Amino acid sequence: MVKLDRIYTRGGDKGATSLATGARRRKDDIRVEAYGAIDETNAAIGVARLAVNDTALDAMLERIQNDLFDLGAELATPHDPAKPVDPSMRLVILPSQVARLEKEIDALNADLAPLRSFVLPAGTPVAAHLHLARTICRRAERVMVTLMQTEGEELSAVALAYVNRLSDFLFVASRYANREKGDVLWKPGATR
Repeated sequence: MVKLDRIYTRGGDKGATSLATGARRRKDDIRVEAYGAIDETNAAIGVARLAVNDTALDAMLERIQNDLFDLGAELATPHDPAKPVDPSMRLVILPSQVARLEKEIDALNADLAPLRSFVLPAGTPVAAHLHLARTICRRAERVMVTLMQTEGEELSAVALAYVNRLSDFLFVASRYANREKGDVLWKPGATR
């Protein structure tokens, strides 16, 4: 259980922060950037939820927000071979969470018309907010790829797959939110 009774510690006043392991990292460290981008994705989903009127979609988004806290915990707790941790004590994204996203994507996409063009990030307020969350999620994915390629760092392939699938989910969810109004399609060269 998490207990926060003191919000400020002054520990970050000089540009460093602590990982869950207690290790100190600069605030612009690639690992800190990764879980920061996941936090931004989560916040953007929270804003989108303010406009959601569909209880099934809202429940999916709430589950995703919880998953993103799990992912943030995974990113903030890098594996250290010198300090083995009981795997049952470490939060990690599981393949079942990726599979759940895929199932939810398929459910939301089932009755949507096939795309005839790229979709502009517009339409209903819910759709526009979900598109914003999608773009932030894509940035988080890029940062996680950089983390994965950084010497001395590790990242589970499942965590990266989850974020990749999440951006797909957010795209389909935005189309689902626009299903009555219709997608706002890109018209190539229309404004020349």
